[in-house]
Amino acid sequence: MSNYSIHFSPTGGTKKVADILTRALGGAWQEVDLCRENEAMTLTGEDLCLVSVPSYGGRVPAVAVERLRRIRGGGAKAVLVCVYGNREWDDTLTELQDVLEELGFVCAAAVAAVAEHSMFRQYAAGRPDADDAAELTGFAGKLREKLECGVFGPIEMPGKHGDYKPFGGGAFKPEATGGCTGCGICAERCPVGAIDPEKPQTVDRDRCISCMRCIALCPANARAVDANVVAAVAQRLEPLLGGHKENHLYL
Repeated sequence: MSNYSIHFSPTGGTKKVADILTRALGGAWQEVDLCRENEAMTLTGEDLCLVSVPSYGGRVPAVAVERLRRIRGGGAKAVLVCVYGNREWDDTLTELQDVLEELGFVCAAAVAAVAEHSMFRQYAAGRPDADDAAELTGFAGKLREKLECGVFGPIEMPGKHGDYKPFGGGAFKPEATGGCTGCGICAERCPVGAIDPEKPQTVDRDRCISCMRCIALCPANARAVDANVVAAVAQRLEPLLGGHKENHLYL
């Protein structure tokens, strides 16, 4: 039996949630980082996978779906994790469930957890926090019992199957500022290859998925989106993004 933590986490929030759960579940975990090109894998019914993605406009990021399709489930048990930035996750969990079941996984449980918004960082700032960690750790204990029992029925959770919410695309495309040193880290680690490695100041705006990974990774803090535009949009979205949102746990 092998344990795999399979995650798409451009700015680290999704991986924080995944790490809390894997520590609580115990044992050794092999990581599969979907922010990078992954090789084909074939799993077995003895394996356990924690599959963690952020919610992008209420959907699973398309590149994560593409890379998940290189993995054959073979009856492996899957724990679905969707991380949302204090709005809603809409059809993210149900889409992830549909993809994994099509690939031969057995979906055993699901989590929709809150993490700091990747763009409007004032929303859900500092989450997952200590309270979130305690809640997720308690859930992991119940999950271990379910896995040991070996009985897996349908997971009842919100969201549509098949007829998913349309994805509106990412409106914000980070650009290099005058402080760019041309080190190329952003280009090397962009999940979709949207930044020219020879000239990191050049961005393919059609390919960019607005994941904000380049901003998070830049050692010179030299990538950004227009701060005035971000502030105006954040203020407009306050009714949707404000307040304290809960984690949702499905066994």
